[in-house]
Amino acid sequence: MAANRIRVAKDKAELVKELVASKDTTGPFQTYVEVMVFAAALGVKHKKRVPLEVTAKDLSPLRQDYFSNSFALLINLLAITETEDIKILSDADIADEQRIHIFEEYANGGLEILQNELRGAVDYSERLLLILSSERFQDYAEVEEFDLSKFLS
Repeated sequence: MAANRIRVAKDKAELVKELVASKDTTGPFQTYVEVMVFAAALGVKHKKRVPLEVTAKDLSPLRQDYFSNSFALLINLLAITETEDIKILSDADIADEQRIHIFEEYANGGLEILQNELRGAVDYSERLLLILSSERFQDYAEVEEFDLSKFLS
């Protein structure tokens, strides 16, 4: 049986292409795989899982073997976290399809976030740095400060 492939939603294909550096673009990523992994991480961070309705015809699905061991580990960890079932790591084709399906949906959710955040941007690299920077400061803001005033009375 042919290896499962990671697909991109039709409405996000152009964005994925623009995010990859080429002779025509100055995208911040070197490969489509990097874009998809970043988008999936963003989707997970924002708990945004969006089903793929129509897949891109002009962007070939990415073969699983393009994903290095560390990226494959991310896909597996994401699947375990989502299903809370270790059996999702089995070699069965159906488990493989489930892992890919979960990854695709989180990547699609992350691409949707990027689509909104990058709308109108000329320099994607600069805008991505601003997004990452704001995410970092939001994490610090969520940490509850220790209130010493309760000891003053």
